[in-house]
Amino acid sequence: MENKTIEQIAQELGLKQQQIEQVLNLTAEGNTIPFIARYRKEATGNLDEVQIKDIIDRDKAIRALADRKETVLAKIEEQGKLTAALKEAIQTAEKLADVEELYLPYKEKRRTKATIAREAGLFDLARLILQNAGALEEKATNFTSEAFPTAEKALAGAVDILVEAMSEDAKLRSWTYNDIWNYSRIQSSLKDESLDEKKVFQIYYDFSDQVSKMQGYRTLALNRGEKLGVLKVSFEHNIEKMQRFFAARFKEKNAYIDEVINQAIKKKIVPAMERRIRTELTEAAEDGAIQLFSENLRNLLLVSPLKGKMVLGFDPAFRTGAKLAVVDQTGKLMTTQVIYPVPPASQAKIAQSKKDLADLIRAYKIEIIAIGNGTASRESEAFVADILKDFPETSYVIVNESGASVYSASELARHEFPDLTVEKRSAISIARRLQDPLAELVKIDPKSIGVGQYQHDVSQKKLSENLDFVVDTVVNQVGVNVNTASPALLAHVSGLNKTISENIVKYREENGQIASRAEIKKVPRLGAKAFEQAAGFLRIPNAKNILDNTGVHPESYKAVEKLFASLGITDLDQEATAKLASVKVSEMAEKLELGQETLKDIIADLLKPGRDLRDDFEAPVLRQDVLDLKDLQIGQKLEGTVRNVVDFGAFVDIGVHEDGLIHISEMSKSFVNHPSQVVSVGDVVTVWVSKVDLERGKVNLSLVAPRESH
Repeated sequence: MENKTIEQIAQELGLKQQQIEQVLNLTAEGNTIPFIARYRKEATGNLDEVQIKDIIDRDKAIRALADRKETVLAKIEEQGKLTAALKEAIQTAEKLADVEELYLPYKEKRRTKATIAREAGLFDLARLILQNAGALEEKATNFTSEAFPTAEKALAGAVDILVEAMSEDAKLRSWTYNDIWNYSRIQSSLKDESLDEKKVFQIYYDFSDQVSKMQGYRTLALNRGEKLGVLKVSFEHNIEKMQRFFAARFKEKNAYIDEVINQAIKKKIVPAMERRIRTELTEAAEDGAIQLFSENLRNLLLVSPLKGKMVLGFDPAFRTGAKLAVVDQTGKLMTTQVIYPVPPASQAKIAQSKKDLADLIRAYKIEIIAIGNGTASRESEAFVADILKDFPETSYVIVNESGASVYSASELARHEFPDLTVEKRSAISIARRLQDPLAELVKIDPKSIGVGQYQHDVSQKKLSENLDFVVDTVVNQVGVNVNTASPALLAHVSGLNKTISENIVKYREENGQIASRAEIKKVPRLGAKAFEQAAGFLRIPNAKNILDNTGVHPESYKAVEKLFASLGITDLDQEATAKLASVKVSEMAEKLELGQETLKDIIADLLKPGRDLRDDFEAPVLRQDVLDLKDLQIGQKLEGTVRNVVDFGAFVDIGVHEDGLIHISEMSKSFVNHPSQVVSVGDVVTVWVSKVDLERGKVNLSLVAPRESH
């Protein structure tokens, strides 16, 4: 079984059997995915986190399928009905749904009409119908009983027996499934327009598409519209073709056989296959939506941090006033304040707000103002832009505040800032989101971050698992400063959990800064295995040993000492950098008894100690002036930041109140299969305005420059 599973996974994922075996062995030994991906590259043949997760997931799925097959085979065997052909069909089935289809005739049933008919001795009458015996009505009088007092009722009972038998025929069900998948259409019509005030589902009021061509986002839209009672969803089949196929089984037919075929198709098989197909369409759509959400989240978490800046977080509001929070270069809170910069505040209050904000900018030498993009954001942006005319050194940026309110009201925020109001915590979160998006966003449930599509319509368990995996992957790829990280960030480090993370913070508070990776071992509950899994991902910027601030794992420190001795390096100066860059990896790896991949990673880390992977990504667009929707011109060229990528396009912040949409058709002159092939969340892009709808406050953009007019 084991070898067969390994062989199957290798074939499915296009990998070597040895890679699959190593990943499953390393996982069984308690190693985490980030640890295997980073520090066991020789064993896995350089597989990344996604490939490793795919192997583990497929192994689990194959095991679950095998367990179900065993159960089903045992249950059919108990009944004494397991033939060699049936056994082989079950053993070779590739989907759980196919196993259940084969098991259907042998499943314990509730009492059906067919059961009652069989108990009343109507099986032989059913056989006479199949044999197309003459004078059936007359013969049926011999089968009457208390339950079936007339010939007509006896014949109806016999038909029920045949309908059940036909509707459980695996071959007929399989043919119908394939026919619906390839040739039927799925359609929707309007059920109740009053439930769709904003006309969200308007394009589905009269919609039809071939089942096999259904796109994921459409499936999820139909599901939601149906659930809300706006839409009625149904299928369109070629029933006559199905009837002909079923009828071909019979040499001779009669009215009763026609009735059996009709009932089996319309009442049993077709509804069952429709349910199966809708489930499969939904599962595929969910997987696509979750994958897109995961990709968006990964890109958002990798947005370049704005390090070393004094930032003012600005959480806009109308009546209750804007909450301001100043944080220093390390994210430490300096002060908070409330101002009333926009109507309905009085002119006097607005004037006072201008003075207050200007005073804060001067007093704390504010370099950037981070404005949340929620309610009153547009008006607050105009207010800030006006004041910045007097402060040319200061700029502002609109920050996506999705989830900031979730964080502000959380236990975590209460623990961090017990004396502050929810709104002031939100302003701090907005400021810090700019300084270090990753450290701040890990405090929020990924589902609340606002980079998904139909996220509430997919399996929440599957979504959470995938998003957590993305967060874990990014946190470990970036690395974490053990002396400044919050428990929320530390909990995502390979090998650590909530308890150990809180213990690290408590240890810091009681003993001061952690001076070396070795000292981490003193943290309560952090055992040898947890240290092995976590150490390489934890950074100590001012450690005595420079390796403690790199991705080099302590297990390789001795090898690095040998490397330094062999190259005559004592300090990581310019000369050392040149020596490291010119190392012949294959020769040196052999000399140090290290794997080549491990040595390559060690050299890359030594060439850039303390390097932040996110520095390679684009920083947010900083602004000093404000744009109005009515200022936009068709063909105008702008710069913007991609906020969200969905199946049909991408939303871009260009500095007007609403994000503009680049439809997939406007992304390139050539065909684009999916928007994610062209743009990612956090990308800074050049766009051209293609349409402005002032009434609805919407802007359409294009990545393709308009043709020059001649």
